[in-house]
Amino acid sequence: MKKHFVPANFTVPQTFATSIFYFRVLEESVAELDFNAVMSSHNRLRGIFGPNTNWPKSDMSLDENIASLKVHKQEFINREAFAYSVFNIEKNKCLGSVYIDPSQSNNYDCDVYFWIRDDSISLDSKLYETVEQWLTVKWPFSKIAFPGRNIVWDDWAKEL
Repeated sequence: MKKHFVPANFTVPQTFATSIFYFRVLEESVAELDFNAVMSSHNRLRGIFGPNTNWPKSDMSLDENIASLKVHKQEFINREAFAYSVFNIEKNKCLGSVYIDPSQSNNYDCDVYFWIRDDSISLDSKLYETVEQWLTVKWPFSKIAFPGRNIVWDDWAKEL
């Protein structure tokens, strides 16, 4: 029998707010704001999911972005993975995204990736701290991997 990523009785948050950030489900309704954030920072974001990944492509289209967001939303609905768009507290600027995935390693409960747009990079460490605390306190995870952050890529490759 397939193990569930999160327990069936766990209520997955649809949103999360702090004094700086507002998280909401990553879906096609935020496509234009998300696309702007991604493309404004695409050079730095390349490799955010690992050294051999090519997301985002420099010529990614809005339609390709919409298709990707639809996949993230369906994964969320199916409770297979959880992706959030990160906005400023006023909810008028997409700052980045957070992706919470089942771990590829048996040593962790989840793998977490996140990014923040170039013009808000000063908030990167605050976002890391926020995500780590949120997942530790409010989610059913005790072992959280942040590949490329708390685990360098070479060590992460050994985990897989």
